[in-house]
Amino acid sequence: MNRRVSILTLAALLVGGCGVPVDEAPRPLHAPPRPFTSPVGSGAVPTEGRADEPFCFVRDDRLRTVMRRVDYLPDVETHLQHLLAGPGSAERDAGFTSALTGTAAVAGARLSGGVAEVEVGGAGYETRRSDEILAFGQIVCTLTNRADVHGVSFRRDGQPVDVPRADGSLSRAPLTAADYAPLIVRR
Repeated sequence: MNRRVSILTLAALLVGGCGVPVDEAPRPLHAPPRPFTSPVGSGAVPTEGRADEPFCFVRDDRLRTVMRRVDYLPDVETHLQHLLAGPGSAERDAGFTSALTGTAAVAGARLSGGVAEVEVGGAGYETRRSDEILAFGQIVCTLTNRADVHGVSFRRDGQPVDVPRADGSLSRAPLTAADYAPLIVRR
């Protein structure tokens, strides 16, 4: 008897469907008027846009992720240039700064096989400032927050260079946010 009731119930559900009518042709979808997400751990007000552009800035001598809403995620080179420009006014008002000013001179970046290769050199490179670890951490944390970047390597004149990790050790291997984990504040 229970089996018969189960079969009849299943048949009724299949015949009734889920109650959603089927259109004869595809319908266009429209984006909502406001984004659903907000900046991560920033306290800043989100701007309009369709994509999140992540940045790691410094507050209280720690790295913290800030998301900016943009129409599209830029390429790695442009994203790095946005990071080098520093925090915006709302981010500065929320207490964010950058350790990149006056530390490693960054000449550019390119993406190769999931690794962002950042070219450093010129004035400011190898200054051995106390915030140099934070500066490299900002770059690594920012770029590895992207889905298309799995690691960041640093080069000078096309050759790999040693850069400091959070523990003070030097590495030429591609770095990830895990190399700076003790400096990163998670939500």
